[in-house]
Amino acid sequence: MGRHAEIVRALAMRAKGAKLRSDGVALGDDALKAEGRRRQTAGRIAQAEAKAARRTARH
Repeated sequence: MGRHAEIVRALAMRAKGAKLRSDGVALGDDALKAEGRRRQTAGRIAQAEAKAARRTARH
């Protein structure tokens, strides 16, 4: 997968997590909120790793 595609995938993961979290809040479902937070965190980590790989690949 290309470097840009990895960043886009991570952003999509974060967006999906945000949607799950907001749905959990709206429905009062703690499990859904927790899953949303987990996906957002995983997306943040994946995004940071993809950006770091992109920075190191340039030099």
